[in-house]
Amino acid sequence: MKIQVNKIVLESFDNGCCSFLFDQSLWKMNQGRAHIAFSDHNLYFDEMNSTQSFYRSGIGEGILTQYQFNDLSFETLVWIEFATSDVYFELIPIHFEEDFDAIYWPNAFEFEEKRKDWITLLPHMQGLMIPNDYENECRELNFHGQFCTNGAYMPWLGQIRKNEGIQLISLTPWDGGYQIDHPAKGPYTHVSMRHLSSLKHLGYRRIIRLTYFKNASIVSLCKNYRTYAKEKGLLVTLKEKNARNSYVDQLIGSAILHKGIKTHICEDSIFYDAFHPENNDLLVSFQTRAKEIERYHEMGIEKLYLHLDGWGEGGYDNQHPDYLPACEKAGGWEGLKELSDTLLSHHDLFGLHDQYRDYYFKAATFNKNQAVLNQDGSITDVARWAGGRQTYLCASLASHYVKRNFEEVLSHGIHLSASYLDVFTCNEPDECYDLHHRMSRKECLEYREDCFNYLHSKNILPSSEECSDWAMRSLVFAHYGPYDFMLTPPKTPRK
Repeated sequence: MKIQVNKIVLESFDNGCCSFLFDQSLWKMNQGRAHIAFSDHNLYFDEMNSTQSFYRSGIGEGILTQYQFNDLSFETLVWIEFATSDVYFELIPIHFEEDFDAIYWPNAFEFEEKRKDWITLLPHMQGLMIPNDYENECRELNFHGQFCTNGAYMPWLGQIRKNEGIQLISLTPWDGGYQIDHPAKGPYTHVSMRHLSSLKHLGYRRIIRLTYFKNASIVSLCKNYRTYAKEKGLLVTLKEKNARNSYVDQLIGSAILHKGIKTHICEDSIFYDAFHPENNDLLVSFQTRAKEIERYHEMGIEKLYLHLDGWGEGGYDNQHPDYLPACEKAGGWEGLKELSDTLLSHHDLFGLHDQYRDYYFKAATFNKNQAVLNQDGSITDVARWAGGRQTYLCASLASHYVKRNFEEVLSHGIHLSASYLDVFTCNEPDECYDLHHRMSRKECLEYREDCFNYLHSKNILPSSEECSDWAMRSLVFAHYGPYDFMLTPPKTPRK
């Protein structure tokens, strides 16, 4: 079926593919088949019964396709907005109770020429630009390209060929992601989005917006996403952040100092060195760190931000969320206060590393009923980090632990200006199937944001790995700096 809206010609096919003619510029989907991936098989759109019809409303026109296979039915709506000429892709559940892994729609666009001025833009970590002739293969992505992780801090993709381009923005990114196929030296790059199940269901309408650029550049695509974020109330400028917390202005220009107090690697951690057990423990006193701060200022540092790891009794990545008290052998609460007073005397920023997702079996109040319950009724049980066996704390409970711990820290007169809540914007949002605290990915992100908002209420600058628009709309900032020690798996086998 083919229609024309404004100056755009849209053609939609039964197999889920589309083509668009933007002002004599053809963009065509023809890579892969749109399909639903189940645990044991794929169901392709072109294997289902389908009917197409013309769609019109007061805001746009498009093509509605209805799909049905046995008891499963859904619709796809591809329509063009009159006011902006933006294209919207909508995946609409009608009767869709089946559990599935992912729905791969819409398909990748043809992008076949081996040219340096044909580039693909991905929101992977700090951002990724891949020319079509790029010599290295690119198929693997952090967290499989899931949105709201460091594999996709912003939910958009872009492709530019010479001076024109397109940008796809997921307007419902909580249960979504993207995939890429770029072989070594090209000559093509294929990228597309997918939709994940939400608590075993399609659940709600999924929406992707496509914008065409006649004169495209990296800057124009980034500005377009910024405009979208502003329209949705997601954009917070540095000036606005500073109005909420004056530490933002102080952070600018500060040297970032990343230090630790205590390391303890448990025997069931993959980092445990059984042949050199002395490598599994390290302790530096709070007083030693305070003296280092004094020395740095004597050397000419004007202002700094200290990010402190391993300050709790258990040591770095141990016993969370029951991390208190401050490490006794390093000086306890009095020692931590002395360090914070030293930083305060120089008007420096002070932040503590903390963790409210990794939930350690050795935590004093550990209760498996507060862990994320997986779909199969199990809880995750891994032993990667220094603290050994762990699972994941349900984010619906996290803010209560944050409040409990920080009220105790502050009661000891610790002058905190910042806090680093680990993994909240790096790792994927969790789903929890426990009926007592059932949680979708979208709800997980909102619960994580509650933790940051609590810190804001205490005039503490919250931070995590990076800024993720959908994970948190409060201030976050990245930190990178030298460790006094770096956990590295031993070369010799663990015990």
